[in-house]
Amino acid sequence: MLASSAVLRRQQFLIRTLGGYSDQTHLKRMQQTKAMSGTALEADAENILRAITPNLDSSKHKGQAGKIAVIGGCREYTGAPYFAAISALKIGADLSHVFCTKDAASVIKSYSPELIVHPILEESYSVRDEDKPSISGKVLAEVDKWMERFDCLVVGPGLGRDPFLLDCVREILKHARQSNVPIVIDGDGLFLVTDSLGLVSGYPLAVLTPNINEYKRLVEKVLNCKVDDHDAHEQLLSLAKGIGSVTILRKGKSDLISDGETVKSVSIYGSPRRCGGQGDILSGSVAVFLSWARQHLSAAEGDLPISKINPTILGCIAGSALMRKAASLAFQNKKRSTLTSDIIECLGQSLEDICPAI
Repeated sequence: MLASSAVLRRQQFLIRTLGGYSDQTHLKRMQQTKAMSGTALEADAENILRAITPNLDSSKHKGQAGKIAVIGGCREYTGAPYFAAISALKIGADLSHVFCTKDAASVIKSYSPELIVHPILEESYSVRDEDKPSISGKVLAEVDKWMERFDCLVVGPGLGRDPFLLDCVREILKHARQSNVPIVIDGDGLFLVTDSLGLVSGYPLAVLTPNINEYKRLVEKVLNCKVDDHDAHEQLLSLAKGIGSVTILRKGKSDLISDGETVKSVSIYGSPRRCGGQGDILSGSVAVFLSWARQHLSAAEGDLPISKINPTILGCIAGSALMRKAASLAFQNKKRSTLTSDIIECLGQSLEDICPAI
């Protein structure tokens, strides 16, 4: 009996020490984060979500709520492009496309019939050197047929780092820019862009969503220094200015967002569960809200406060906030077993809680 009591006391001590995640602990951390977020930098995320989310209207037709395309998916990585594309649909986009390699296409199609999958990308192992120019031209021509229909591209989820594949995506980025299509760049897309900053430099409709390691590479490449967490806001501002006109969403405990002119923070408490794939949800979410923000601003009166805010900033704030709220809701239900698919299933309810459809 004494031995079992001692074991119980040690277990309770460990739980307290490690910050065990009971429902009360989760609620407490949400409250602490809310208190910490009361700064001038903190975005009014819920009101932004309400402002830019379009009403459901029976007079609208298919496509008006958003047409999103994900460029990514190869032999090794099929989950990431699916997560990004299906998240866009779960939030409310009408159509979601995936442009991927042939090896990845049938797998991604099997995940959901809701996605439009284009098996057009190629990797080096399947293309002879002498055929690369013609194959690259065919890939670009196929994407170009669709380009002007899209409200936003998400480039990078599950892309991989095959040299020929990245060369093709480099050309796709150039054509998207020429067509004035917004671009959200994540994952291996950031690997490509960090080595070729000219692809996005000076393009105000480009959004970069780096994690801690991707951000470190960008800072070292552009600012030639180490990451400074003590002056994170100013460094992010300098980085966005240094690249030129782009918007950066730095993922972290609080997401920091800057277009080189302003810095905003989203500190809504999400989840302590860090399962892979949450960045893919974020990229798909930002793509939808960016397209909705542009629609809203094009129809808004010029004197409305929100009309003064860069649509890329609005899209990042809304995407970050919704992702965090969905992660929190999923964690309340699933705790340690929370997976990315659980978070995706909470996107709709999380948005509904803020701006009801009816």
